[in-house]
Parts: sequence; C-alpha cells; structure tokens
Amino acid sequence: MNHHLKIYLPGHRGMAGSAILRNLEAKGYHNIITRTHSELDLTNQQAVNNFFETEKPEYVFLAAAKVGGILANSTYTAEFIYDNLMIEANVVHAAYTHGVKKLLFLGSSCIYPRLAPQPLKEEYLLTGELEVTNEAYAVAKIAGIRMCKHYNQQYGTNFISVMPTNLYGPGDNYDPETSHVMAALIRKFHEAKMNNEPQVVVWGTGAPRREFLHVDDMADASVYLMENYDAADIGEFVNIGVGEDLTILELAELIKDIIGYEGEIVYDTTKPDGTPQKLLDVSRLHRIGWKANILLRDGIGQAYEWYKSHLQG
Repeated sequence: MNHHLKIYLPGHRGMAGSAILRNLEAKGYHNIITRTHSELDLTNQQAVNNFFETEKPEYVFLAAAKVGGILANSTYTAEFIYDNLMIEANVVHAAYTHGVKKLLFLGSSCIYPRLAPQPLKEEYLLTGELEVTNEAYAVAKIAGIRMCKHYNQQYGTNFISVMPTNLYGPGDNYDPETSHVMAALIRKFHEAKMNNEPQVVVWGTGAPRREFLHVDDMADASVYLMENYDAADIGEFVNIGVGEDLTILELAELIKDIIGYEGEIVYDTTKPDGTPQKLLDVSRLHRIGWKANILLRDGIGQAYEWYKSHLQG
C-alpha cells in the first residue's frame, strides 16, 4: 500500500479499529478517512453509497461491527444479526461499486462449529453446528466472509478476510453486561481489590479453553496482510491468533495475580460456559510470515493499566 493512498477505516473508535488506526499511523499512512456512527450510519445503504461516491477511498479496513460477550450475544440476537449483516453488505457492495482496490473484512473465531476439531483450521468453516450463545453474530460474520469470496469470484475484486481469536487490550469494552471475558475479569478483580471483597464470582466452570490475542498484534497482522498479500494468495480467509490457549480458571488466576487481588475465586456453574475450546490453527499465518509478539502476561498488564486510566464511575 502506498502511504499516500486514501484509506477508509469504519469502526475506528472500537477496540479493533482504533488499534488498526494506531498501526497505520505509526507506519506512516496519513490519508485515513474516519466517520463516527452519528456521522455515517453503516446500516443505511444510501448513506454508505453516497459516502463512497464522494470520498472514493482506495483501501478499506472493515472493522465496524456490533459486538459483545455471551450475555449480549444471546440477549440481542436480532440486533446482532441485522446490524452486522447490513454493515457488511453495504460496505462491501459500495467498495465494489466504487472501485476500491483492496478491502480487509474483520471477522471472528466464533464462525467455527461449536465442536470442531482443535486447533481450528480455516477449512473447518461450515462443517458443523454453531455455538448457540453467539449464533446470530457468527452467521453474520460467515456471510461477510462468503460475500467477500463471491465478489472476488464474480467481479474480480481483491477483498480479503481475517479471523482473529479473542482480542483484548486498549479500547476494550468493560461494561459488565456486554464485555468479553478478559475485560469482565479485569474489572471484577479490580473492583474486588478496591472494595476489599472476599471473593470474585466467575461465570461457568472455569474449564473452557480460550486463546487471547492483544489487539495491537491483530492490527499489525491485518496491516501486514493488506501490504503484502492479495485474496488469491491467502485463500478464503486467514486465522489471526497466537496458537496457544489456557483455561478460564488459569486466566482468572493470572489476572488475579497481575492485579494483586488476595481473595477467593468462586465459579458460578449455573452460568453458561460457551464453546468448550476455541484455539486457532495459525500455521497459514505463520507461513505467510507473521507471528504474534506480545506475551499474554505483558498484554494483560498493559490492558489493566489502560483500564485504570480510563475508569468511568
């Protein structure tokens, strides 16, 4: 990518989008267009089309999405499938219509079947039933992958898709009702420490295994792929992860230690565990020439410092 070309980054204020923005700016890209939701509603097809017609971006990093953890995903199912389908359809189609040179679609590892073999290879897509707690979001993301694939196939576009594992880091959502597990646990342990609470309650059994990727690593991988690889080079999509996981119990103990909480951890087994394991096979990513750099303990420490500096009530 030429540093002077015009790049559109929808979702620039979210955790993933803001990390991509930081990465692009650090690498010298300066012609980056952004719009907030109030300035441009991506679920509005006409508004999106008008924007592309006026601005004529040459590259697009599609990081905008409606996201959330188990509670949000299983509660607001209609919103999750509608909003994400509309965002993808409008942006991808406008990118094709207005001659965007290259687009990167940011998906999620929840696209894989609930009981797929581990680690998750790209070819396991659509080989089994999805996890029920985030089915609406997963179906929308699968549609986005296939939309990019078929636009490439029919129209000769260069739209690539990446599937990051569980992300954490600066800009994460710490709302107790909509946060993912990493942010939820950081907040819980911090508040328990501040309030001298005797115990922290963690959802589920603690047995599920999860892989965590620092959002700045995800951004670096995404920009690397956009700079160096075309859709024809990487297949339908590429997993972005670290290739290692740990149990929620191990994660809770690690966060407890980093934060310095000295109370007890209690597991609420009446709450859902979600998918038993989600570990990405990152051999394709490694062959392409990129590997994660931020160690989990270091990354959680950074995330905790960011959280403390951005506390709101």
